Order: sequence, then C-alpha cells, then structure tokens
Amino acid sequence: MIAIKDYFKNVRHMNLLFFLLMFAGIAACGGEEGASEASAAASSADASAMAGMEVANSIDLSDFDPGKDIPLGLQPNFSDRVRIEVEVDGFNAGGRANLIGQVGENRYLADTAVIDPQGRFVFTNDQPYREGLFTIGLPNNTGFQVMLVENQMDFSMKTRNGRLIEEMEITNSLENELLYINLKFERKNRSSVDSLNRLINRLEEGTEEHEENTEARDRLIAERRAHIEFFNTHYPDALFTKFKVGGQNPVVRDIRQEDGSPDLRRQAYYFRNEFWDNVDFSDPRLINTPIIMNKLKRYMDELVPQNADSINKYASLLIDQVLDQPEYFQLFANWITINFDAKETTIMDPEAVYVHMIQNYFTAERAFWADEATIQGLQMRAREKENSLVGLKGPDVRAPGPDGSLNSLYEMDQDYIVVYMYNPTCSNCMIETPKLVDWLREWSSKGAGVFAIAIDTDNEEWVDYINKNNMHDFVNVFDPTNRAIYAKYYVNVTPEIYVLNPDRTIIGKNLKTFQIETIINRDKERRGAL
Repeated sequence: MIAIKDYFKNVRHMNLLFFLLMFAGIAACGGEEGASEASAAASSADASAMAGMEVANSIDLSDFDPGKDIPLGLQPNFSDRVRIEVEVDGFNAGGRANLIGQVGENRYLADTAVIDPQGRFVFTNDQPYREGLFTIGLPNNTGFQVMLVENQMDFSMKTRNGRLIEEMEITNSLENELLYINLKFERKNRSSVDSLNRLINRLEEGTEEHEENTEARDRLIAERRAHIEFFNTHYPDALFTKFKVGGQNPVVRDIRQEDGSPDLRRQAYYFRNEFWDNVDFSDPRLINTPIIMNKLKRYMDELVPQNADSINKYASLLIDQVLDQPEYFQLFANWITINFDAKETTIMDPEAVYVHMIQNYFTAERAFWADEATIQGLQMRAREKENSLVGLKGPDVRAPGPDGSLNSLYEMDQDYIVVYMYNPTCSNCMIETPKLVDWLREWSSKGAGVFAIAIDTDNEEWVDYINKNNMHDFVNVFDPTNRAIYAKYYVNVTPEIYVLNPDRTIIGKNLKTFQIETIINRDKERRGAL
C-alpha cells in the first residue's frame, strides 16, 4: 500500500477527532442483510444507531424566525491582499500564533505570526492560503476557527481571551460573520439541548413532565434546523453555508413496525442511504474542512455493515458519485483502500475490498495520480488475491508431500478442510500449530481435515517441523518454487488459515484456531446440517 499512502504525505499528519455512533454489521460474509444468526445483534446495533439522533417530527420550521439572529444583505469584501489581522484582548503572554489548515484527515501548519504584548498579530502572505476552514491556535492551547476563501482573505478579527467565541467581532468577511453568528447560536442552543436531555433521562417515560421536556428539546432541535436552513436560503453560495449544510446528518425517518415501535433496521437503511445528500461534491474546498473526513469515517466504519460485500457495495455507491470530481475521487479511493487494508482492519476478508477497489478504481484510465508502474504493481497484487476471497470456490493445490508423492487438496474427502499456511521459523506459527494439532484430534471424527502448506523453507527444516509438532494427521505439502500456490491462496503474514466447506467454497480466512469451530458451525447451520 506504499504507493497509495504517498498521497497522504503532502501535509503534516495530525489526527482529527470525530464523533461516531452507528450501525455495525456482524455477518462474516454475504450481503447487507447478513446471516440470519446476526439479526438479534443487528437489531441491537440499530437501536444504538438511533440513540440521540434527530427523528422527524411535526414541528413546522416556519414557526421560527432565524432572521432575528442572522442579518440579511451581508456582502463579501473582495480583495487581492492576503492579510488577516487578529486582536485578542487580555492575551498578554506573547508567543506565536499558528494558522492550521487541513486537507482530508491531515492537518498542516499554514503560517505563524508573532503576538505582541497587546494580543495583536497578523497573518500575511504573498499568495492566498488554501481555501477552507482553519484553526488559529494560541500558545495557551486555546484557539478559534476562521474560514478562508480566495479573494476574501483581507479582514480583521477581534475577541477576548477566555471568551473567544462569545465576544468575536468580524470586520470585512462575510464568511466569518456567518461562521460566528452560527457558532454563537449553536453554543447557546446546544447547551439548552444538553440540559434538557439530562433532565429527560432522569424522568419516567410517559409522564407529563417527560413529554413536556421532550417537546421543548425537540423545538430547540427544530430551531437549529431552521437556523441552518436560513443560511441555505439567503447565503447559498457561501463556503460556510456549504460546510454547515453538508455537515448535517439526515433526519431519521419516523418509520414504525406493525406494533407501533420504531423500525430500526429501515431507519438505519434510509439514514445510511441519505447520509451524503447534503454534500455539494462540486465544491472541492469542503475537503479542506472537517466534514468530509468525519462523514467518510462514520459512513464506512460505522454506518456500513462491516463485511466485505457491504463495504464494496457502499464504497462504490459513494465513489461512483464523484468519478467526475477528481479531488473527491482521489481522496475516497485512496482512503477506503487504505482503511480496509489487512493491517488496518479486523474484517474477515479485507482482500475482497482491496481487489474490488484496485480493479475498479486504480486503473490506468481512472487513477490519474499514479504512474503506470504503480498501477501495474497494484493490479498484479490484486490478481494474486482475487482467487482466494470468501465466497469463492477454493482453488486446488497439488504439491509434493514428505515422501515425494503429490498430494491434492481436492482429493481430500473430509467435509471441511482447513488450509493452513505456515513457516517453520515463524514465532506465531510455533504458537498456532500445536493448537491446530489439538483441534484436529477432536474434529477429525466430525468430518474435518487439515491441508498444511509450508512456505519459504527447505525440505529438511519442513520435515523436522512436521515431526517435532506431530503433524502427521495433516496432509502436508511443500513446493520450494511456490508455483503450486501462487495466486491461489493469498498469504500476507503467517500463519494463515482458510476454511473450505463441502462445496469447497471458502467460508473463512484470516482466522485463529479457536475461531474455526464457529465458522464451521455457522456454515452447517446455513446448510441445515445442525
């Protein structure tokens, strides 16, 4: 993945914090609905998903008047000069202020300025800063936000130490006037909502007091929606507005089951599918704000069920929306591929995600940021993995055994076959091999066998390892050329364990010995054999 990660080395890395809560699919493989045994757990996950989310209600947004807080007719101040004057009353410690920007999930230091004894400093530059949302960091580990837009980077900000948001005054910047009108409103609104939520949680559901406070809370939430909608109506072209609208979550649909209870699975389905509706993908400047990476991480890691089929489905639904938006396409394709790399994820079959992403998006026609050699290398690696994905028929392997005769995986007659790939000097293999030997002693009478493939060793070391670990109940093979296994069963690190069912379909991989029984029993249940 080195070639892909190079994309993210253009700026200094600083982790972003983000709020996540939603849906987690538990099926090891299969479609979005998952295996039947996952239903109860999935319903529980859906319940967690809906907790705290804004559910549609009958409150009319026209009941509110955001115009009392948001003046009409504000105009941008256009200027070719890049000069941001800042004054923080009461900040007398001096030092340097940092102007910190971000691209995707990475933050970088865009500029610094010396703070004088009166708390004044200036960011100025011959060239415009990158457009987006920045943070001005002070030496006392406090700071505040600033929105930068091309030809509108000549303005001033004045505030007071300890009340940076509450007392912020903006001169000559439409974007930042809107930003701080919103920040001041949301600080009060969120404080009131949080107070009511704490009270509601202490009250008995169904009581008059509970209902009254819930209604008051819902009105505050609706007022916030009206506030944001006012920006969208009157200042639709402002970067702030696109940032604010794009960051909004969908309102959870009020969908009920026959007994009147919320239909959590359908609510989660619509929430996931409407999650990106408010984002203006025609504006790449949003990549330079937190909302895109916050939404991407939440979408792929929390809203999408964590199995390869669902990940591939929803990754494509998202990426295919931005194929003609190069900045978003590059970001999404690279991040999703890296995020589900085998070293970065715990899903059973990360190789299925890799193969899907590489073969569909890292092509000569689409991956404009990569050279031909890089693309060829990625495609070759995808081909090495594509035959050993969960759900595919496991390839046959024919290789010599310790006595020199050919052993074939397909000639084994057990119902379930464990393909065990190991290296005799591998420390983890030395731990796992005795466990697998003990497991087979129990499971050989239950229709299971082990096809053990040694790799990166020599004949003497291999045979000695078999004898030392009493692996004589395994079907043991070793091909010093690796031609017998190349592009058949992919191994990233040893040991690697695959499980094949009676149809010789791969039903599990990247496993530990203790997980094999669960994989087999799950398959038996699906087949009606339990």
